[in-house]
Amino acid sequence: MLLDTRLDLLPDYPFARLNALLGAPAGPDAVVMSIGEPQHAPPPQTAEILAAEAGKWNKYPPAAGTADFRAAVAGWLTRRYALPADLIDPERAVLPVAGTREALFLIAQTVCGRRRDGSRPVVLLPNPFYQVYAGAAVMAGAEPVFVPGAGGPTGLPDYSTLPPALLDRVALAYLCSPANPQGRVASAELLKRTIATARRHGFVLAADECYSEIWDRAPPPGALEVCAAMGEGLSHVVVFNSLSKRSSLPGLRSGFVAGDETVIAAFARLRSYGGAATPLPVLAVATALWRDEAHVEANRALYRTKIDAAERLLGGRFGFARPEGGFFLWLDVGDGEAAAKRLWQEARIRVLPGAYLAGTGADGVNPGQRFIRVALVHDPATTEAALTRLAALLGA
Repeated sequence: MLLDTRLDLLPDYPFARLNALLGAPAGPDAVVMSIGEPQHAPPPQTAEILAAEAGKWNKYPPAAGTADFRAAVAGWLTRRYALPADLIDPERAVLPVAGTREALFLIAQTVCGRRRDGSRPVVLLPNPFYQVYAGAAVMAGAEPVFVPGAGGPTGLPDYSTLPPALLDRVALAYLCSPANPQGRVASAELLKRTIATARRHGFVLAADECYSEIWDRAPPPGALEVCAAMGEGLSHVVVFNSLSKRSSLPGLRSGFVAGDETVIAAFARLRSYGGAATPLPVLAVATALWRDEAHVEANRALYRTKIDAAERLLGGRFGFARPEGGFFLWLDVGDGEAAAKRLWQEARIRVLPGAYLAGTGADGVNPGQRFIRVALVHDPATTEAALTRLAALLGA
């Protein structure tokens, strides 16, 4: 068979690598902290709305979702980021997506056409990074360029500092804030520099804000918020968010993309061919949840409790830094693979080696090599017990 040779260029997916390293997770004594899959109870209205809307499972949903869903998302963005009331047009600037992984992948297929001079487009990725970004770049025929964090593997990249000749070739740049895995938040000033750079050099900024509502001390600024402050509309910027982390509903597969209306129109055209439309009962749940903050505040409080425990147990060791957002710990353990193997074999705790979330840079160094990523997704008691064992084993 003739298969796309670009498949050979895809990096191995982190969890396939982890299974190869440790074997598949099994046994009731295992604590899986390798994957960012929230284990908190879903909001109770989820089941109620799905039951009430059950008569709509036999209808094909519109690719653009419902007007009520788009209005709910536009309203949430406007409230959350104190945007001008007319900045987000729900009919032209918002689309539902089947979870943001699909959308983050397809945005590269939307914007990574060949350059006018025939050169291969470039996609900028933070390093470390969410693996979907790299896969999207490769399958779009673009050249992925890994950009290390300013100040090292715990920081975020500043794309504005890259050489102009490189920036002129960029079609797309991914930026995750709060960052997976480091938990760092992009400042408004960094976002402003990045957006200005995208506009100056003609590329699209894909702002992955899926962890925006899991924050510690202060709500993170958003890319659309900075667009509003810059006063030049939403040009060259699209943001992605979902209910997976905010509402502990990863299995619902419901998110949205919003921003530059020209990009959204092109994205909608592509998704009409290859995207998964969100079922009407799911859209009804999502519409209600984007209009409710009470369950989000309770969810955030649970994560804060677990971060408090992590700081108490790990503070001052393993390069521990209290994450500004998200629910991951990014711990310097010297050798991430060795630590992951030991934790699994001796404590039945499953974590992800940091090297599986990063690429080898031009200097030959993988910035995640020394780290492990630990997901604080379980209930507080389970999380604290696992972190106690982790600290004892790795600190011995």
